[in-house]
Amino acid sequence: MPSSPDYLAEGLECYLSYLRHERRLATLTCEHYARDLTHFLAHCREAGITQWSAIDEGQVRTWVAQRHRRGLGSRSLQRGLSALRSLFRFLQREQLASHNPATSVQAPKQRRTLPHTLDADSMAQLLDNQAGPAGDDPLAIRDRAVYELIYSAGLRLAEVAALNLADMDGSTTELRITGKGAKTRIVPVGRMAQEAVADWLKVRAQLATPQQSALFVSRRGTRLSHRAIQQRLQDRAQQQGLGQQVHPHMLRHAFATHLLESSGDLRAVQELLGHADISTTQIYTHLDFQRLAAVYDQAHPRARRK
Repeated sequence: MPSSPDYLAEGLECYLSYLRHERRLATLTCEHYARDLTHFLAHCREAGITQWSAIDEGQVRTWVAQRHRRGLGSRSLQRGLSALRSLFRFLQREQLASHNPATSVQAPKQRRTLPHTLDADSMAQLLDNQAGPAGDDPLAIRDRAVYELIYSAGLRLAEVAALNLADMDGSTTELRITGKGAKTRIVPVGRMAQEAVADWLKVRAQLATPQQSALFVSRRGTRLSHRAIQQRLQDRAQQQGLGQQVHPHMLRHAFATHLLESSGDLRAVQELLGHADISTTQIYTHLDFQRLAAVYDQAHPRARRK
């Protein structure tokens, strides 16, 4: 007696073939989709479901809740839901399903934590001993310029690595930055960073060819890589006895935190960081409660003290 057809498996296989051959998604992406959706099919079979039309929003919510209880993070859950929505859109197109039960289901929000930062004393410990000429070593001069620039202008690692000579516009007082989403912003450069960049420009030709457009280059004359910046900064932190791992993003966060603590101008910090949404800046930076309380006491008409 022939076995009954497995409609769930057949539909999934058609969808994965569509991803591979029509949409031509990367192999790793297809594997992630296949893993999540195979897990969902197993969940449906445990519930006795054999038809796509029998899957409702409640089944999807139960699946997400089960995975959440098993310790899956928000990003993994969001990826699984994205795969499920895409699968049902395909099934609807192929008239194998009449509705998309995953459309209104959302994954639990990821808990956003503040990244580690460095206080002003730690930043001074990291950078001040580099002040002045860094001997005759062009790499040391370059490194000082990189670190001072990240901290002075609040740059992302990718932004400082992507800088070209043309971004200086013939001046060391400001930079034109192309950030996330290809959005451009102009950021000021502080005095210490100006001096460090000027020192680097004097020796840059020792490493870079005349045709090289990158502002910061390696000992081979190629654009300085993300990994090299990260490793050199970590080595520097160890040499200076900071006693913790230091990465470029901590310098950007220190820039934002120190500027916000001094000015309290959240909107200005948002512009300097290149955040599209001010809520990102509110999470990315933090003010101590005493400062917030002081602002409240001074500003709220019903809180002002006589």
